[in-house]
Amino acid sequence: MSVAETLETTATLAQRMAALGQAARAAGHTLALATAAAKTQAITAAAAAIRAHAAEIQTANARDVAAAEQRDTKAAFIDRLRLDESRIEAMAQGLDAIAALPDPVGEITRAWTAANGLAIERVRVPIGVVGIIYESRPNVTADAGALCLKAGNAAILRGGSESAQSTAAILECLHAGLKQAGLPAACIQTLPTTDRAAVGIMLTMAEYIDVIVPRGGKSLIARVQQESRVPVFAHLEGLCHTYVDGAADIDMARAIVVNAKMRRTAVCGATETLLIDRRAIASHLPPIIADLRAAGCEIRGDAAVQAIDAGVVPATANDWDTEYLDAIISIKVVDGVDGAIDHIDRHGSDHTDAIVTADEAAASRFLQRVDSAIVLHNASTQYADGGEFGMGAEIGIATGRLHARGPVGAAELTTYKYVVRGHGETRP
Repeated sequence: MSVAETLETTATLAQRMAALGQAARAAGHTLALATAAAKTQAITAAAAAIRAHAAEIQTANARDVAAAEQRDTKAAFIDRLRLDESRIEAMAQGLDAIAALPDPVGEITRAWTAANGLAIERVRVPIGVVGIIYESRPNVTADAGALCLKAGNAAILRGGSESAQSTAAILECLHAGLKQAGLPAACIQTLPTTDRAAVGIMLTMAEYIDVIVPRGGKSLIARVQQESRVPVFAHLEGLCHTYVDGAADIDMARAIVVNAKMRRTAVCGATETLLIDRRAIASHLPPIIADLRAAGCEIRGDAAVQAIDAGVVPATANDWDTEYLDAIISIKVVDGVDGAIDHIDRHGSDHTDAIVTADEAAASRFLQRVDSAIVLHNASTQYADGGEFGMGAEIGIATGRLHARGPVGAAELTTYKYVVRGHGETRP
């Protein structure tokens, strides 16, 4: 391609992206005024369409999976990409749950009368247009589209090229729901191309997009944070920890650790590092290692762990900073809850961390001092999920500290304005 042709293609893509942004902005204005009933109808109808067209979605997904397998894609990536009957039904159920949520738009979160006599209310309103960039997981198309719709936002979605056919099939169902409710199809759009250049343009579209939500690997997040001229809800890697305290019930610890690591290894809430109290290594560690090994997990550990089990692979310094997204776990022995907190402070990603203990004082210290978006006591890190929080679904787990943190559901996709009512007051 010549330089002139390249420039022409870039210009054409920029024009197409601008048109998409304009349509999203106009749809957002319409959606901000839509009734709660209309939004609920659109989401419920989309769920019904997903069920009615499950076979077509699965066929499209099979083509995406086959193409990924031909590229010798990692098994963990394939697992995130694959949609079977149960996952498609779970996607529809997620939409039903979102539809059933209270409408956040218009909620009065605070009301008071100031000393000057003005009656002031803080009211939830839509953000406007939300751009979502995600990799490999086609179910995000449904979750993100429906959550933005519930919160009165237009959505511009950019799924990974590897899930393009799955995304297109799901988008048709979302558009069917919008049509049934009398809402414009531009309320939920995808980028007009899989060209990576479109992402670069998207990150500069501050005129049309109010916030970007990236959901993917470390390289994607880094690119978005470096290049975006639009505010970002960061979803960093899920370098999650489970700490087994010396006062942990052994049966509970065994069940939680195996679930936290092995239920689904490719999700961001999967535990990647197990921290174990030095007081518990003789009693708790051998059966936990046996359970993990029986479940097919590779185990890497420090010298103290290797001394307990000679089959443990020596851990390197990099292991403490690695999100495996695979059937691999690193195990480190620490000195009590403070040792666990210190390790998480140095190596965690502020995503999700858990403590297993019967000692309430130790649990309170952990929950207070670990500054992650989600901290748990006596529960698996795999509960780091908006659906499990009763939020219907989530766009992602925000690990930043501004506006939204933790699962980003419908309420987190709103902002607010102040509505002030007076009685003819003038300021002296």
